[in-house]
Amino acid sequence: MSTPKIETGSRQADDCYSITVSEKGPYLVYGRPPLATQFIMLNAEYESWYFLPGRHFPTASEPTALCRCGASKHKPYCDGSHTSARWDPTLTARDEPLLAHSEEIRGETLAMSDNAQYCVFARFCHASGDAWALTERSGDPTSRRLAIRAASMCPGGRLMAWDRDSGRPYEFRFEPSLGLIEDPAIGSSGGLWVRGGIPLRRQTGQTYEIRNRMVLCRCGQSANKPYCDGTHASIKWQDHLDAAPEEASEPLTEREAVPVP
Repeated sequence: MSTPKIETGSRQADDCYSITVSEKGPYLVYGRPPLATQFIMLNAEYESWYFLPGRHFPTASEPTALCRCGASKHKPYCDGSHTSARWDPTLTARDEPLLAHSEEIRGETLAMSDNAQYCVFARFCHASGDAWALTERSGDPTSRRLAIRAASMCPGGRLMAWDRDSGRPYEFRFEPSLGLIEDPAIGSSGGLWVRGGIPLRRQTGQTYEIRNRMVLCRCGQSANKPYCDGTHASIKWQDHLDAAPEEASEPLTEREAVPVP
């Protein structure tokens, strides 16, 4: 088994947690992490602003097989439909650190790394202006706070805010958990949001870079498998889960992203 790389600002979850990507079938989840729908909610300006959880799904089976072809009739679980579905299961993502091919945006007090290949079209980066302009204006305390927020809310990890003085990135500290992204504003379901440094492996034993936040493809159509590339938004893919957000839940943004080693 290959030695995993760990992205700067991330830490590996406990050894009980892992996800194996079967070469032609589902995600095999180990460790029983909590799994729930996560709804992208809008602010008064109709911008993506926070997540609210919804229905919870059991992960008691060891492993729990989650659909990645997009065709299961028992979503989020695999029902074997991948054997007859029209999809390409090939894992095409490069075995390289996400930051290796990131562009750097330098502002007054912040820098922001941007790897567009990992955009999942969640659109948090465009709230209150946009993350790039806010980073450039980060000498202003309000712009700095909003830039950190916008980058840290990116579920796929495309964006990351960095303090220019200390060189430390900002991250939410997630517990190991899984989210089924739902995006009602565009009429689409999204990918599998993997949080808290859960290792992701191929059946060959190769371990992908361990990350605090990443989104895996659920529609079966991404060109960057196993990762989501936002294709679900253009094809208006729907998982048809009977779920709604829990309005009484605490939004993610009630907490602050923190600088991490």
